[in-house]
Amino acid sequence: MSGARAGEGKAAAASGTGGRRRLARDTLSRRVILDAAEKVASRDGLEGFTFQALAKELHAHPTSLYRHFRDKDELILELIDDLRARSYGGQLKATDSWREDLRTQARYIHEHYLRYPVFAWQMAARTTRRPTEFANVEFALDCLHRAGLDDEEAVMFVRVFGNVIRSLSAMEAGLQALDPDSRDRDTLAWELEYRRLPADTYPRIAGLTAPLTAIGDPRIFDNAIDMLLDSVEARVRDRSTEA
Repeated sequence: MSGARAGEGKAAAASGTGGRRRLARDTLSRRVILDAAEKVASRDGLEGFTFQALAKELHAHPTSLYRHFRDKDELILELIDDLRARSYGGQLKATDSWREDLRTQARYIHEHYLRYPVFAWQMAARTTRRPTEFANVEFALDCLHRAGLDDEEAVMFVRVFGNVIRSLSAMEAGLQALDPDSRDRDTLAWELEYRRLPADTYPRIAGLTAPLTAIGDPRIFDNAIDMLLDSVEARVRDRSTEA
């Protein structure tokens, strides 16, 4: 009997909490960890995403993750770039229209944010310093040089363009991540509550003949991209006129 109990104790120790057998050390890989990380973060949010939760999902010991990723931050940055690559990696191809190329890039990024709303603010604020990000910047700079901007102008516009695209996309993704009731209340506020404001206090709002545009209205993103691209054309045109 004592031998049986000893055997059971060894089996339990090998399997970990709950009797689930841990993965053998050599079965873990960066790919396996990234796939599990996406699942855990999508389910629990980045606030609840820890190496402990990830290890539980993988039936592994938390220390085994450190053989592949230095810390949680490195893993998140790798995951962000990996998700980008899976969304639109390799799909950005230059055509004979720099303007349409930038519009296509903006659309891919926008769709990507709405596909992965839980990562939106991290994607907007962080630099991953990884291949997909590098490819995005290279593609945008090439478009702007073809448009006629010099290096200094192109560098500034890449930052403005990227910040606007990612900020708007993150705002829409954040709206989509709200619970349905909160999202509906926010959307209706622009259409109904603003119309009820007193004209003596808010004359410009009260005098509108159309409701204010809600954050999630798809026309906002399209108009923002048009304004940015128009500004590039205007700058190149003004320089040509001055010359």
